[in-house]
Amino acid sequence: MAADPLSRVFSALADPIRRDMVARLAVADGTVNELAEPYDVTVQAVSKHLRVLEDAGLVSRSREAQRRPVHLEAEVFDLMTKWIERYRRQAEERYRRLDDLLRSMPEDAASTTTPLPRTGAQT
Repeated sequence: MAADPLSRVFSALADPIRRDMVARLAVADGTVNELAEPYDVTVQAVSKHLRVLEDAGLVSRSREAQRRPVHLEAEVFDLMTKWIERYRRQAEERYRRLDDLLRSMPEDAASTTTPLPRTGAQT
């Protein structure tokens, strides 16, 4: 298992069943049996998936009488969002600089193409 929290979260979400469980838990809490229903896997396999999500901090389990619902920990998404947002802003800044450069080029230079040198054997 990865050491840093962000790596654990992305690793946990790499599996499509776990991503689907997270999507379903975003709508409502559910028990292991409820979460296992749509999958062609054992309840034990679902429990293992939930353990990975728990270890990543994405879900927690509580006890309500005989029921043990699984709850989505939405705060973990803040960690992912901050990381993604950082690189989105960097990419936007690069595109903004490229747009500025293209706007500063003379019109005739933008429409003139320079042929690329040919490589390889000439026929």
